[in-house]
Amino acid sequence: MSLALDPAAQDLLFREARTANTFTDEPVTEEQVQAIYDLVKFGPTAFNQSPLRVVLVRSDDARARLVKHMAEGNQPKTSTAPLVAILATDNEFHEELPALLPHFPQAKDAFFSERPVRESAAALNGALQAAYFLIGVRAAGLAAGPMTGFDASGIEKEFLDSDHSLLMVVNIGKPGEDAWFPRLPRLAYDEVVTTV
Repeated sequence: MSLALDPAAQDLLFREARTANTFTDEPVTEEQVQAIYDLVKFGPTAFNQSPLRVVLVRSDDARARLVKHMAEGNQPKTSTAPLVAILATDNEFHEELPALLPHFPQAKDAFFSERPVRESAAALNGALQAAYFLIGVRAAGLAAGPMTGFDASGIEKEFLDSDHSLLMVVNIGKPGEDAWFPRLPRLAYDEVVTTV
């Protein structure tokens, strides 16, 4: 059975998707980021939660503050990527639920009145939205370099407040020379899927 999505789009979004390690100096515009968000905001989440928050690192000062918290191997990539996005979750996302879930506004208090419950829900749904964001970057014809090699507490202290939790840092841009490591293997269908 074939997929409904065009094979070229399948390649763009999935088969050719790789973590970029180098980038050209072509800038990533505000319009491109807006288009990415305007696409991926429609990805489904539980209770239509929208806990993802994005900090775009554009200034030299902000980039220097970020790079010092990156793992040594990630520092050169983060220093030279045209745009860097800090993806985080808003642990107070429930405040938006009455507007985002108008048919069930009481969900805010019925399910998310306790902070640990919100943090757990935000982590799961924020990660889901982060994955949509990465696919959106690919849909825009750009490459993404998601990373978790960093001092999380340092980045949170530098860029976020106590209501936000760091998910990942993503370098974004057009891939540069020698951008890709060799493709690594993937698990086969029968190694992952069990029918019961």
